[in-house]
Amino acid sequence: MRRTTGIAAAAVLALGALGAQTTGALAGPGEGRSAGPAAGGTVQQLDGATGAARDAVAALAAHPRAALDAPGQQVRATQTMLDPSGATHVRMERTYRGLPVLGGDLVVHQGASDAWRGVSQSLDTPLDLSVTPAVAASRAAARATAPAADTRSIARMEVSADQAPRLVVDALAGTPRLAWEVVTTGRQDDGTPSRLASYVDARTGQVLRREEQIQTVDGSGQSLYGGTVPLQVAPAGSAYELRDVTRGGTYTVDLAGKQDSALCGVLGVGCATGKVVSSPTTSFGNGTTSDPDSAGVDAQYGTDVTWDYYSDVHGREGIFGDGSGSYNRVHYGKNYVNAFWDGEKMTYGDGDGTNFGPLVSLDVAGHEMSHGVTENTAGLTYSGESGGLNEATSDIFGTMVEFYAANPADPGDYLIGEEFDLKEKVGFRRMDDPIADGSSPNCYSADTKNLDVHYSSGVGNHFFYLLAEGSGAKTIGGVAHRSTTCDGSTVTGIGRDQADAIWFRALTVYMTSGTTYSQARAATLSAARDLYGAGSAQESAVAAAWTAVSVA
Repeated sequence: MRRTTGIAAAAVLALGALGAQTTGALAGPGEGRSAGPAAGGTVQQLDGATGAARDAVAALAAHPRAALDAPGQQVRATQTMLDPSGATHVRMERTYRGLPVLGGDLVVHQGASDAWRGVSQSLDTPLDLSVTPAVAASRAAARATAPAADTRSIARMEVSADQAPRLVVDALAGTPRLAWEVVTTGRQDDGTPSRLASYVDARTGQVLRREEQIQTVDGSGQSLYGGTVPLQVAPAGSAYELRDVTRGGTYTVDLAGKQDSALCGVLGVGCATGKVVSSPTTSFGNGTTSDPDSAGVDAQYGTDVTWDYYSDVHGREGIFGDGSGSYNRVHYGKNYVNAFWDGEKMTYGDGDGTNFGPLVSLDVAGHEMSHGVTENTAGLTYSGESGGLNEATSDIFGTMVEFYAANPADPGDYLIGEEFDLKEKVGFRRMDDPIADGSSPNCYSADTKNLDVHYSSGVGNHFFYLLAEGSGAKTIGGVAHRSTTCDGSTVTGIGRDQADAIWFRALTVYMTSGTTYSQARAATLSAARDLYGAGSAQESAVAAAWTAVSVA
């Protein structure tokens, strides 16, 4: 199951006739840790003792229209962040007549003196629907597992043995509907594990949408790639291990070609395990694939640099924001040209050895860890436009990790995965011109939501590049970049650091699980105003960059 470490129930708001009530406290391993940038300092994640969650509950109760008040609705506070100015941002989850509302999450914003500043949410109308299903769970399961064009690449697809179908209100597929969430397991064509959630209309039996919960980067992987890099290692008897106690205890294991079973993702049965990469000395690998430890070096190095990037740049301690670490698995499967994040760890294939090498390049490590950051902040759903934004977020922060590292062996650029592209050295995606891969659009259209999330990310990637670097031709990291706009305009960039800060604040403070591209525009404009002021050049640049990729 997905990891939600560091968050505990804080408050419950019962809307409509039920009034407001609070219970518990927002406490957990992450309390008091810094969680993001803001003007003049960092945003802090706080516990319930501050009263911020309770104040947000009271504020939302006082603004029922903003809360989209509806009988039978409840909202539970899950996370509170505090700006240096004293402003608070409280994330909440919504239920309706006892059922979780997917896409119903929201963020309540208040000023330093509890002044109401509004709500960020994807839901746009109050909920009003029956929660009595006309379709039985067994029928929904049968529909979810029936042969279909969008699941034919998944072998051994079967309903999860420990996650029975559950009723939900699905507000991510357009008009909110009562739906059965059916989780299935299996294996994708390339060997990637599948943990697929299918949402079946509980009144008609129609499959509304599907969400693959194993999040991947389409690519393959060197210091294969980074030269000689510094590492924190741990003594283990007379040897040393790739284990870093200074960064949450992160470590790297060698799977030696083993692969997960279909039951790994949900039952924890048949998960591939291996030994922590070790060496008789404090030196690991030889920089080539002749030594399997070299790929482990890259994975651990990528984890270290990504950890430092989030800590130094955004004030966030690790993926989960609570100082705890994750871990890496390298040498997964045979000729596996991919890498994935599954909610608790990163897994890397070795590529096919001809076209692609191991997928452990720095930008891919940053990409995979950033899936975890997204999962533990905005929780962008991995389908539709929010799925494209999820992938774009990982490409953006993976790229920023590469720039942050300032490693001369792997200079920063806006190509994704170029290091492990053995033949072309252009990678699988590029942010200055996404359509160069033949599938990722530069410009938004009504069809964007229907694309695979690795392609619909092109719009977000193009926006970020234009915001940071501007349009036109330039050389970055020794690579020629050239970006045009969809409306023929000329965009002047504000620089990577400011663009990075805006995207992170938008993700952690304003985006929610169902955020669309239009809502991402609003979120980044709000973030730019927070950081640089209303009417600032940065706010104007955000607007211009979104317009330049056809997002209004």
